[in-house]
Amino acid sequence: MGEQHYINMNTEQVSDFANNQSKDSVVMLNMVKYKALVPETGMTGKESYKEYMRQATPFFLKANAEIVFYGSPKHMLIGPEEDTLWDDVLIIKYNSVSDFMNMIMADGYPSELREQALEDSRLIHCTPNQKN
Repeated sequence: MGEQHYINMNTEQVSDFANNQSKDSVVMLNMVKYKALVPETGMTGKESYKEYMRQATPFFLKANAEIVFYGSPKHMLIGPEEDTLWDDVLIIKYNSVSDFMNMIMADGYPSELREQALEDSRLIHCTPNQKN
């Protein structure tokens, strides 16, 4: 069986996430692997993702999203050395679940550009550990 790739959101997980009534801020860990070439645009996946980020910026601003980190992993310090590292990693903070959901559901949000650019991805909702 071939390797499975993930680009679109898991409907059941999104539903559970969207029904989260917490008023706490939301941190999303994004790990992306770009396509070598995007047939629809003739650009590389990295170039297409850059265009997605450019077009998504007004939506990020409206959602008061904060890009905490955007960069490339370089060394596997713990873990199998043969594992392929992700091309880029993003950590984005939103004020609430509803801010994130309103952003991705907004008219004109360029999700198709993200989908076109990526070969594989992970989007993980993270919560802070409670301080004692």
